[in-house]
Amino acid sequence: MPVSILKPEKGRLLIAEPSILNDSSFKRTIVLLTEHTQKSSVGFIMNRPLQYSLNDLVPDINCDFTVYQGGPVEQDNLYFIHKIPELLPNSIEVNDGIYWGGNFECLKEHLNNNTVKPSDIRFFLGYSGWDTNQLDDELKTNSWFVSQNVYPNIFAINNETLWKNQLLKRGGEYRIWANAPSDVQMN
Repeated sequence: MPVSILKPEKGRLLIAEPSILNDSSFKRTIVLLTEHTQKSSVGFIMNRPLQYSLNDLVPDINCDFTVYQGGPVEQDNLYFIHKIPELLPNSIEVNDGIYWGGNFECLKEHLNNNTVKPSDIRFFLGYSGWDTNQLDDELKTNSWFVSQNVYPNIFAINNETLWKNQLLKRGGEYRIWANAPSDVQMN
């Protein structure tokens, strides 16, 4: 059964192809696209938790939510996507109930008051970005494939199995790669 080829769009997922296993920035990653225009694309790696909590980076926030590596661009900046726009003025809708950014002072207050759950939000250091035609070129060279975001709550997914499960759903030779060790030299 042939696999349908989706185009990148806001809210869709970019799944790293097994062919980029030597790319330390994107090996075995899933990127949620938060912006896709003819000029650029922006997204965040959803399955690469860091060893930092939010409180490690912003000491006046009493919150130990995990921070993720969003991508190789601007890794000294903190970003967030969420599903609580009613609590965060100036949020930008990505699609299907997922929002990007918003008023950080309001967010700090809600985090310190424990009115936000980890399943409501995800924090990132850096982002993944592509200039004009760069993502299209990477798709043509089979660095990525595009998938619908079918997760009812992408913030509550299992980071350990996200990439593997996407490959298993794709089927065929992807099943072999899904079950390969993280370091294929160890096989």
